[in-house]
Amino acid sequence: MTVLVLFGSLLLFIILNVPVAIALGLAALMTIGLTTNLPLGIITQKAFTSLDSFPLMAIPFFMLAGILMGKGGVSKRLLDLATVLVGWMVGGLAMVTVVSCMFFAAISGSGPATVAAIGSFMIPTMREKNYGAGFAAALTAAAGSIGVIIPPSIPFVLYGVVAGVSVGSMFLAGIIPGLIIGIGLMVVSYIISKKEGYKPAVTERITFKHVWKAIYESKWALMIPVIILGGIYGGVFSPTEAAVVAVVYAIIVGVFVHRELSWSDLYKAIVESAIINASTMIIIGLSISFAYIMTLEKVPNAIAQFITSISDSHLVILLVVNIFLLIVGMFIDTISALVVLAPILLPIVTNVGVDPIHFGVILVANLAIGFITPPLGVNLFVASSVSKIPLEQIIKGIMPFLLMMIITLLVITYIPEMSTWLPSIQQK
Repeated sequence: MTVLVLFGSLLLFIILNVPVAIALGLAALMTIGLTTNLPLGIITQKAFTSLDSFPLMAIPFFMLAGILMGKGGVSKRLLDLATVLVGWMVGGLAMVTVVSCMFFAAISGSGPATVAAIGSFMIPTMREKNYGAGFAAALTAAAGSIGVIIPPSIPFVLYGVVAGVSVGSMFLAGIIPGLIIGIGLMVVSYIISKKEGYKPAVTERITFKHVWKAIYESKWALMIPVIILGGIYGGVFSPTEAAVVAVVYAIIVGVFVHRELSWSDLYKAIVESAIINASTMIIIGLSISFAYIMTLEKVPNAIAQFITSISDSHLVILLVVNIFLLIVGMFIDTISALVVLAPILLPIVTNVGVDPIHFGVILVANLAIGFITPPLGVNLFVASSVSKIPLEQIIKGIMPFLLMMIITLLVITYIPEMSTWLPSIQQK
């Protein structure tokens, strides 16, 4: 009865178009009030205590750092560098978009933020060069999802907190999978560009001098991941402290080096990040309250028994988990899904020998695909917003990229060394 009320009310609220975070909290509240003797205040208690975590402080600071980088001229310099590196290829602007998203992913930690920062430049540029509207926006939405794979990644921070795994190890684990996804999207872009006749973005011959000049002009941007990751793995500071360092660095570069970040921009960035972080913390807190009710009712145990009853092969179990996560990602936002599902699924996969770090990458990669799958598809909405291209066109254009991301997901799933090799080196 309790489980029926919990999930039935959640489904009802989602159908009524209640925001998922609020729906989770209301479902937990109704369940406690109607089927248990627990005090209603336990919802707020669990939500509050779950946020009392030092590692979670990294999330607002990485958000702020990414916004400051976008406003401080970093995005433009990364675009210039990407143009020199891959703009000479067939479909040059498409290749530049993917590489720019990979660069920006290394400083933002957010998928939608990456789409907004890069899409505002690249989608109009591609449209001016007669790229298909649906293709341009869909590519940017898909490439933006790499923002949660390549470190620093906000979902990796959250997974580290929820699963008790080193955030630094998770950051390392995301590097190779992020590159693999980026290469996969470039392959699809090349095939489509070849078919549609999209030309290179650069017609002149690129020399070492051009490359060196672009690297030199973007040196301050390229130093960001070096400082963040180098400081973490060198033992200089923790991931949370690294996020604060990234904010300070972004302010110094934007205000005093590039001189493109005004004090007004700084104020707007702080307000914007505060608003985004407030909604994020509400999602995390209420998701954990919902997960608490599930734990009381032994829902995780029931799900574990069901999945393990299908097969005792870790290959089959991982396939089932992937299908389940892809479906969940279509309807529930990344943070809510991660907080609720990580504690449920992690014991299942670790019991069949899957490394927790590897599973963290699988989990986030699945939910990253959720960024580009309707009906939720946050990146699709962001791309539509910044480009003014109808959502229907973007959904039609996203299909080849969605297929490639599912293929790369399977590669990441069944070749664990892609996720575990770098962390194993660091641990030695």
